[in-house]
Amino acid sequence: MSADPYVPGHGDPRYAVDHYDLDLTYKPAGNHLDGRAVLQVTTLEAVKDIALDLYGLRVTRLSVVGATVARWTHRDSRLAIRFREAVAADEILMVTVVYKGSPRPMPGPDGRAGWEELEDGVIVASQPHGAPTWYPCNDRAADKATYRFTVTTEAAYTVVASGRHLATRPAGRRRTWVYAVDAPISPYLATLQIGRYATWPQAAPVPCTVVGPAGKGAAIRAAFADQPRMIELFVALFGPYPFSSYAAVVTEDRLEIPLESATLSTFGINHATRAWANQRLIAHELAHQWFGNCVTAGQWSQIWLHEGFACYAEWLWSEEAGAATTQEQVERHYRLLTRLPQDLLLAEPGAKDMFDDRVYKRGALTLHALRMAMGDADFFAALRGFVAMHRHGVVTTADFEKSLAAVVGVAQGARLVNEVLNPWLRELPLPPLPA
Repeated sequence: MSADPYVPGHGDPRYAVDHYDLDLTYKPAGNHLDGRAVLQVTTLEAVKDIALDLYGLRVTRLSVVGATVARWTHRDSRLAIRFREAVAADEILMVTVVYKGSPRPMPGPDGRAGWEELEDGVIVASQPHGAPTWYPCNDRAADKATYRFTVTTEAAYTVVASGRHLATRPAGRRRTWVYAVDAPISPYLATLQIGRYATWPQAAPVPCTVVGPAGKGAAIRAAFADQPRMIELFVALFGPYPFSSYAAVVTEDRLEIPLESATLSTFGINHATRAWANQRLIAHELAHQWFGNCVTAGQWSQIWLHEGFACYAEWLWSEEAGAATTQEQVERHYRLLTRLPQDLLLAEPGAKDMFDDRVYKRGALTLHALRMAMGDADFFAALRGFVAMHRHGVVTTADFEKSLAAVVGVAQGARLVNEVLNPWLRELPLPPLPA
């Protein structure tokens, strides 16, 4: 059973997880993880069994409150739990899984994702299928839950996780860090970052920090100095920041690309510069807090709702920062797109191409085309309405289309879909340059 054809073998649509409580102990030497996960589960239909996702780790104990377990098996990445009697729909179960092992990235159609050792520390980059590498979950984007993380590791290390930092306390020669995510998020958006880090607060509209190697603090602080201004711009254009805090974590290692997750983004030290190539990435990952992390596509086929929007946010920031105007960015990237094959359908790119650069750039151009057709006032009102109406929810392109109609009316909304959205989203040829 699979919940999404783009990530086969993941997720079980017959139940939802309401809350994850993760208690983890990590030993950097040897990359050893001991975990205890308690999942509050609600059945969505009558079930005789359910499946959790957990990869590369060994389950040592499992129990369920609210149903009697007949047996459980753990093969490959599927933890199957069979009940002695069928459980009715709308029942609440408390599932406890105790597990251990050396976590590692999980292969998938788009590459490896999940838990990854650094030279000295850990990053967790789970998009789209890596969540099962460090905790048992219902790995589907449409299944949003709240979280609590209790993480114990060596005292020399700093732990940064998704959500609010609640406490740090000594634990012998170790320290324990506690975080909570109060707004529901998808499993792939939960993250854990561990390293020998310092933390620098920023004066921003929301609690905001930059985290990274202490010896490189000056370069890191300079590189991320504009992050508060980015937040201010995106709040004005997209609506209130959707979470309780935001952090940018900079690893000692070089990373190929930065990685977004709920309430924080992760960058390599190679991204910590003032060059536009890296500043745009800082803006891009921040914009995902609205588009992707708060308002989340329920199916990976709808990924343009994340990446197209975040890419367009880059261009909006470019103009605000006094670099290239949004229109100049549009014209540049349109020219680049004309040189590429026109064989990707934005509304259904396929699993192997869901992170193709054409999804990002064509998606951003789609939004600019809408903006040109609607005017700034209506366009940004529609974006804010889209986020507000679906705050911390799951969306489709059809939901976005309804947000347009809510601003301009049903008839005008239908015209925008037919004349603007359909050619960009649902047809292969590249439409004319939006200007």
